[in-house]
Amino acid sequence: MQLFIGGACAGKRDLVAARFPDAAWSRVDEAGLEGWGHALRPGTVRVLTGWAGWLKKALADEPDDDRLRARLVAALDTLRNAEREARGEVVLILPEMGRGIVPMDAADRRLRDLAGWLAQDAAARAESVWYVRHGLARRL
Repeated sequence: MQLFIGGACAGKRDLVAARFPDAAWSRVDEAGLEGWGHALRPGTVRVLTGWAGWLKKALADEPDDDRLRARLVAALDTLRNAEREARGEVVLILPEMGRGIVPMDAADRRLRDLAGWLAQDAAARAESVWYVRHGLARRL
């Protein structure tokens, strides 16, 4: 699993598209998070985007942050296991939110916190983590 993370319009999508020109792209905010691990075909690359939209919807549906984080962790583990079994590659493009700024609105704080936990949990499972800023990627 590879993780590309950075702020809005940082160039993440362009870098991933250049590195993985034959990848299949999917948006988790349109199709949901569960099930992507089963959709990975042997030897293929699957890029997952749309995390901010999925997180917003999930926060509206689930009042318990711990349960929501556990759901994310389970989905990430499923993706990683499917990647190993299929000998494919999963690429996550995640938004970096906040940069240390704490929003005034409670709902915005929840979104920022969950995005941060998702980034931490994804980074812990990724073989490579790339921070993208101004179209430049740095491996962390």
